[in-house]
Amino acid sequence: MAYDKFNILTSTAVPLPIENVDTDQIIPARFLKATERKGFGDNLFRDWRYNSDGSLKADFPLNDSEYGGKILVGGKNFGSGSSREHAAWAVYDYGFRCVVSSFFADIFKNNCLNVGVLPVQISPEFLENIFSALETDPKTELEISLPEQTITLLSTGEKETFAINDYKKDNMLNGFDDIDYLLNIKSDIEDFAKNTPL
Repeated sequence: MAYDKFNILTSTAVPLPIENVDTDQIIPARFLKATERKGFGDNLFRDWRYNSDGSLKADFPLNDSEYGGKILVGGKNFGSGSSREHAAWAVYDYGFRCVVSSFFADIFKNNCLNVGVLPVQISPEFLENIFSALETDPKTELEISLPEQTITLLSTGEKETFAINDYKKDNMLNGFDDIDYLLNIKSDIEDFAKNTPL
């Protein structure tokens, strides 16, 4: 399935300054029964967002009305633990299009890239500056430029570059998943097959 094209994202952000956030915290195992990639956002960080009676925990950042936007800023080692792709589905379904951290677990990072969420890895120092800026002003905006591979803290102009695989970058710019990519080059594949002797 195709996803939103990602080019330049300018948005406020939700800070989650917690290290070692694992995939079971992102989407608890009891919510993995569905086979479609819909509805997972309702249970993103379920055990951290809700009390046992179903009421919202007021002190959790996603429940704080001062924060919002399409960018989630997490602590170091975000997405560790089991390889469940549902964690990336939940992040996307909630409405986030970018997760920023100083370190990502590899499988979670790749799962994000496969579903249209851009993982932006930055230095620990820049991450702390972003957390500080958001604490000072929850309306602080970040600019994520995929073409330039830069993240900018707009309140100060501080900027860093981030790495991304060229293939995944091209897919995100076009809103492709792996199947969309193959369909897009279907005629090239057919020409190759027709002109390649058996």
